[in-house]
Amino acid sequence: MNSSSPIKVLLTHSYHLYFDRKQAERQQPYPPLSTMYATAMLREAGYSVALFDTMIEDPGTGFEGALAQHCPGLVVVCEDSFNFLSKMCLTRMRQVSFEMQEQAARAGIPVVVHGSDSSDNVREYLEHGFDAVLLGECEQTLLELLHALHSGQRKNWNVPGLAYLEHGHGQVVFTPPRPQRADLDQLPFPAREMADMNRYSSIWRTHHGRSSTNLVASRGCPFRCNWCAKPIYGSKYLVRSAESVAEEMQLLKRDYGIEHLWFADDIFALNRQWVREFAEAVERREAAVPFKIQSRADLMTAETVAALKRAGCEEVWMGAESGSQSILNAMDKNLTVASIKSARSRLGAAGIRAAFFLQFGYPGETLREIEETIRLVRNCRPDDIGVSVSYPLPGTVFHERVRQQLGVKRNWIDSQDLSVMFRAAYTDEFYRALRNALHYEVELYHRSSTGEERRRLSSLWNEFYGLEQRCRNSQPTQLPVIQPAESIALTACGLEARG
Repeated sequence: MNSSSPIKVLLTHSYHLYFDRKQAERQQPYPPLSTMYATAMLREAGYSVALFDTMIEDPGTGFEGALAQHCPGLVVVCEDSFNFLSKMCLTRMRQVSFEMQEQAARAGIPVVVHGSDSSDNVREYLEHGFDAVLLGECEQTLLELLHALHSGQRKNWNVPGLAYLEHGHGQVVFTPPRPQRADLDQLPFPAREMADMNRYSSIWRTHHGRSSTNLVASRGCPFRCNWCAKPIYGSKYLVRSAESVAEEMQLLKRDYGIEHLWFADDIFALNRQWVREFAEAVERREAAVPFKIQSRADLMTAETVAALKRAGCEEVWMGAESGSQSILNAMDKNLTVASIKSARSRLGAAGIRAAFFLQFGYPGETLREIEETIRLVRNCRPDDIGVSVSYPLPGTVFHERVRQQLGVKRNWIDSQDLSVMFRAAYTDEFYRALRNALHYEVELYHRSSTGEERRRLSSLWNEFYGLEQRCRNSQPTQLPVIQPAESIALTACGLEARG
């Protein structure tokens, strides 16, 4: 590969919207931030780069055309590590990654990969044919790898943050870990001009009436919830300057006509002083765009909520997880049920939508704890919910607790899967019935419900409670005596006066 001109690089990722049933129905695609950050940094360093955006382009037909069009010297499958769907390590998308590697290999093009799934399954990716797995933050590692390739190195790379197979021996070589970047402001803005932003906006406006895109203000999360995997950015929290984030918002509003933003940070609003500076910078630049964030209930202080409102925040998704304090404690969540209720009330009073992520099936949860979560939802009436079951990912305390129970299936196929991959208290059918009933109930909280809708809700809760005994996995435990008529009473749902 040694030549007078730099290697041409084709960057891509494996998440395709239309291979995920749930997300294809929602039609809320976001361009791949991590991939675009890496693209921007390589371009800034003088490399010729191209982007094949698998999110909205068919990888089955389009990727082969991209290889023929760009004739790259290296393909980089760089997953969007800010997209929670990529972090779920879905097997359908792993298959896409493998298929793209095979297409490139047939053309004689080396391929490296970066992402949560490849970090968890290094040997599997390398033995499939990837030349290297990039571990941790990828931008600087990728840049140094390209320098090594340009100088003619094929193996024995002396580049931190790599894993590759030792030539002739089949042993996995891990180079020293890459130190985490100290200053995020040194990174260029993502190379959005290389994605089809007009097509993204068209999809959003057609299905939701306004265009939306994503950005991040930080990397990492310092909290230690024991089910949360952090293979890329870890537990060290780094945040961009408030001025830089406001500048990017201004650019998206002015140059791309963006009408809504999703901050894809693992944790937003960690530092109340930063949030205040952020609000001031947004106001000074007239950069306010309605946005949503992911955060924690205990960060939603009166001061922070007020600053978020000033900056344009219209929706906060909080990891409530459970209405049972014992389950929150078992998760090492370091959060109280009371703080969830207070945050919901405070956000509502400020006119900001409050949404809950809920997680069922964690070890130790019984019907009693499930009903505590149902009561939390009914008491708080969140504006939206996301329901999942506990998902064991490598590198977590939770995964170690249930590792001996895991079978052949260790990842969901797509985000609609909702399979319990360890021995929870109940089978999948029970949790899916719970999801359906709870989602429908929350949907009815915020509009007048008809008699037919209330009957449907009653039927969904009857189905859920009717499955309780049949779907138990464990031996009978000390469960409360179920009184279906009382448990599903619409007066408990608070819907009787909304007809």
